[in-house]
Amino acid sequence: MELQEFIGKFAEQFDNTDANEFKADTEFKALDEWSSLYALTIIAMVDDEYDITLKGDDIRNSETIEDLYKVVKSKK
Repeated sequence: MELQEFIGKFAEQFDNTDANEFKADTEFKALDEWSSLYALTIIAMVDDEYDITLKGDDIRNSETIEDLYKVVKSKK
């Protein structure tokens, strides 16, 4: 699993945010489109794509997409 691949899959979950806004240092909870529904969507995406279970605390404790990527990678 590479960071750029993870960012691409992360970005695919959003309908209205331009894909160019998603970078490693993007603070995803600051995105206009972010909501608890997207948190659940990201948890489901990680489960489907990487067979890893994220918890709400994993989302809460991550500020950037790279932070979340590191959590996913650490659980592999």
